[in-house]
Amino acid sequence: MCINEPWTPLNLMPVHQCSFLAPRLVFQNSKNSQSLERGTMENATNGQVTTVSLVESNANPSGVQIVSTYHTNRIGDPSNLVELAQQVQKADDFIRANACNRLTVIAEQIRMLQEQAKRVLEEAKRDADLHHAACNVVKKPGNIYYLYKRESGQRYFSILSPKEWGSSCPHEFLAAYKLQHDMSWTPYENIEKRDAEINIIDKLLKEQIALPSCVEPNFRGLTN
Repeated sequence: MCINEPWTPLNLMPVHQCSFLAPRLVFQNSKNSQSLERGTMENATNGQVTTVSLVESNANPSGVQIVSTYHTNRIGDPSNLVELAQQVQKADDFIRANACNRLTVIAEQIRMLQEQAKRVLEEAKRDADLHHAACNVVKKPGNIYYLYKRESGQRYFSILSPKEWGSSCPHEFLAAYKLQHDMSWTPYENIEKRDAEINIIDKLLKEQIALPSCVEPNFRGLTN
């Protein structure tokens, strides 16, 4: 729409004659030729068309007949339609960006869950292999056992550490593990960290049992 042209819904000039507008506006008349209820904005850079929906006109609101719906429903400033189309396009861009951000967070969580699942499977396989290692004593949770390897390739658990064996250690020492109460194995270098985690959980359980019933969990005193 050129500036010098009168603004009427029936006097719409071709889009290419209004090149001074960055977005292109293509308006469509409704069934009532005296009302403008719909328009589309086409982005000049990527050709994307944005639809702008205006409020439908009513020639008989509340039972009162209107002489001219055009004068009561027309847009006085044609730039308002440009702003409306730009606002709709901006909203679409924000919605798309927010969806992408949320999907990115979900994808990152999926990767973390995949890594955790992989670690769980690896630890389960290790624990199963350790439980099938040869041992002549009944293994009790809370004790540390030392894994050795014979010349024949057989692996076995012993309650004697390499330090207790001294220079007379008969076989190759592989590793030391602590048997937990859930029958899982903790490598010797991770025992201190694992025990600290278990102490925190035990403290949390004791705090919850000692406190009266409440709808939310209580973490008071965990950092003391």
